[in-house]
Amino acid sequence: MIRGPFWPEPVRVLNSKKSGENIIIFGTTVDTNSTVNSILTREDLERVEVMRTTDFGAEPHEFFMGIESYRLRNASLFDSYLAMNTSRIDPLPFQLEAVYGYALRMPHMRFMIADDPGAGKTIMAGMIIKELKLRGVASRVLIVTPGHLKAQWQREMKDKFQENFVIMDRPYMSSRQGENPWMVENSYITSIDFAKQEDVMSSLSSTRWDLVVVDEAHKMSARIRSENKKDMTRRYRLGQILSRTSDHMLLLTATPHSGDPDAFRLLLDLLRPGFFSNLNSYRRRGGTGITHSS
Repeated sequence: MIRGPFWPEPVRVLNSKKSGENIIIFGTTVDTNSTVNSILTREDLERVEVMRTTDFGAEPHEFFMGIESYRLRNASLFDSYLAMNTSRIDPLPFQLEAVYGYALRMPHMRFMIADDPGAGKTIMAGMIIKELKLRGVASRVLIVTPGHLKAQWQREMKDKFQENFVIMDRPYMSSRQGENPWMVENSYITSIDFAKQEDVMSSLSSTRWDLVVVDEAHKMSARIRSENKKDMTRRYRLGQILSRTSDHMLLLTATPHSGDPDAFRLLLDLLRPGFFSNLNSYRRRGGTGITHSS
């Protein structure tokens, strides 16, 4: 930017061109955005002042932290395995395939990981949680797990993924009287049997989540008793609430299918409500029962 007696306000120079011994200035005024097309002689140029537009007086450390923050916010655009590369894990190829080849390719992730015990489903879930957080897709995350695994999940998320989760239980909820306890923090772990209690389900029904992860999801069981009658456990009703209140949902289980096609269909219904409206639609889309070899 420049200023001088030839203009009523500073000028933002867009281009300049030499014309004989003169200089032609093309630009716009800073305040009114008026077009400037001025011919300046050598004597005129001596009366023009170049304005300093950049302030280099900031603290270098603060500048570095700002640039680093910008880099991290956009890192997922350049690093397809950002969660893996920023976590203390050494995943196996099949885990990377499940996470990056399938789950994270879904813009609206509603996914089940059904694998053997010890296959590292917690690691895969952690990578998905971390990746969605780094991409800015998920901020509020709820993990629902059997009671005896709460502390283990909390420890794994902290040690391997540097993610802090608060355990939601009755003492914590009681200490948050007068407010929605699920809104105090962004990341919670709770047990399925605590969450299935009526007052807890009521508070969850009015709480939105970016991502819900359910460990041992087969425990959210339901069965068809007759054509128009379902036996829905409180755990299944909890699953329905979490399905409605979450944008992304991840179910983890080692035993997804008990041999009852209807029960399996209802479990899948938590991921995509109404997609398998009945057993026939489930079979048309590729669902089958379990065949046991002798």
